[in-house]
Amino acid sequence: MNVAMKQRYALFFDIDGTLVSFKTHEIPPSTILALTQAKANGSRVYIATGRPPVIITNLGAIEHLIDGYITTNGALCYVGDELVSCQPIPKDHVMTCIDDCREKGNSLIVVGRKDVAVLDPKGDVERIFRQMLAVKNLDKASPLDIVLQQDILQLTAFFSPSYEPGLMARMPQCVSGRWHPEFTDITVNGADKGKGILAMARHQGFDPSRTIAFGDGGNDTSMILQAGIGIAMGNAIDALKQQADYVTTSVDDDGILNALHHFEVI
Repeated sequence: MNVAMKQRYALFFDIDGTLVSFKTHEIPPSTILALTQAKANGSRVYIATGRPPVIITNLGAIEHLIDGYITTNGALCYVGDELVSCQPIPKDHVMTCIDDCREKGNSLIVVGRKDVAVLDPKGDVERIFRQMLAVKNLDKASPLDIVLQQDILQLTAFFSPSYEPGLMARMPQCVSGRWHPEFTDITVNGADKGKGILAMARHQGFDPSRTIAFGDGGNDTSMILQAGIGIAMGNAIDALKQQADYVTTSVDDDGILNALHHFEVI
């Protein structure tokens, strides 16, 4: 099939476990090749991540291909220097979560509009974010009182799934997007990756039905359901695979390349 006959979509990619391997902490060469070809064939490439901009540091190999970003699970979306949407958490809910984590001694990442604060009494942020996920730039975290002067877009709170319902009941204007058994990302209601796709579609002028979303975790469910085609990676959690239109191979087994071939994007 020649380029003129290839299918053109707006493509949305989660980062951790989708674009970037948990094993190597890098984007596989096959994924770089696939995105390069998709862009050349007329598709658009967007990021849809739970990470705030300050810790999106592992996309250097494809930065030149990216048309826009859905970050903090949809709470902050932008194209270049242009803001698409920004949805902060009510400050009373922010303080409910902070006070609860302090009382229980739980770790917490507070994501402001510009800066982040890290409360890590148990070393969970160090162990998981810095060591397991190889997240950079958390050493640039700011004091909590400085971050609280900004709009708060996300609270990454470390507690068990069993504890989650009780706390979320005290934060009724918020939603939890868990993609790891030890922590969850809390955003305001209406801020998720699926709604980020809709906001980006309105801003960029494409049809939401002409979208493909790739993900592997629980916080990818909304965009897998919203996209015209929702694709779960082979390494995705079972619950996401059950919601997806298609399950490809894992991030380390050419999953994105194989899926884009399957849907004739490349």
